[in-house]
Amino acid sequence: MATKSILKDIHIKDKRLAHTFVEALSQAEHSKYKPAELSRECTEITGDKIKEFFGKK
Repeated sequence: MATKSILKDIHIKDKRLAHTFVEALSQAEHSKYKPAELSRECTEITGDKIKEFFGKK
């Protein structure tokens, strides 16, 4: 997520949507991080290898 999207002000005019937003924030606060297991090997590619990877010459 981009930093700018985190720092933007939002204006919620509908009470129902505001209530839903606050509930979602509250639930997110109490949920725990679950680490993900990678099922494939990861490799870092740079420069010309990126073009090669996507089939461009």
